[in-house]
Amino acid sequence: MAAVPAMAAAAPRRVAVFPSPQALGPALARLVAERAAAADGRFSLGLSGGSLVGLLARDLPPALAAAAAPSRWLVAFCDERLVPPEHPESTAGAYGTQLLPRLLAPGPRVLAPAPGLPPAAAAADYAAQLRQAFPGQDVPVFDLLVLGLGPDGHTCSLFPGHPLLQEEEKIVAAITDSPKPPPERITLTLPVLNAARMVVFVATGEGKAAVLKRILEGGEEENPLPAARVRPRSGQLRWFLDEAAAKELTGPVEKHPDA
Repeated sequence: MAAVPAMAAAAPRRVAVFPSPQALGPALARLVAERAAAADGRFSLGLSGGSLVGLLARDLPPALAAAAAPSRWLVAFCDERLVPPEHPESTAGAYGTQLLPRLLAPGPRVLAPAPGLPPAAAAADYAAQLRQAFPGQDVPVFDLLVLGLGPDGHTCSLFPGHPLLQEEEKIVAAITDSPKPPPERITLTLPVLNAARMVVFVATGEGKAAVLKRILEGGEEENPLPAARVRPRSGQLRWFLDEAAAKELTGPVEKHPDA
């Protein structure tokens, strides 16, 4: 088994708490729009799936101004289940039907895993797409990654105790034994997550409260959960939570009372 990679130095982090997902959504959309407007030329955005798809589909298009034109964007997906695009578990398929058609034309350039390939080939193909899109960078540096969080502390398709947490060389890895179905997936690896200029985690619901307490206040040093290993080396780390998810936190947070 490969040695566990050295942990990145702790990134400055901010924890923002909103009354509900409905109040969180517009704030997340504003953050994406602001980062896009501030980007020098192209804006590279990595997106996770699940409940984030509906949140962004609802709130991001109204938040965009001319300075944040999607035609300047490069959109990629932080992980993908290896299912057909029309499958309800497909992240690329969900964004392709719910968000992308709502963005002003011409839309962003979108990188997505090629459908129908076996896991290792799908990972290699997606890594090749990323290397072509980020020329001269051994590890792609995204302007913004929007990540979700599982109740077990997983993020992307990086699960607790899995050997992929030790991956240091690949930028995209295949997984064939995901503990959460479907089992076959590909995922960005920790070196990519920790190279980003900004990472924002989004977590809502009471089911995330215990793991957030552990990650944000529990001292995850000896055997950190996957999400606790995301520590951008030179970028920013932010957390957007609703009150239900943040209910066990006792440390300082930014309260955002307005919807």
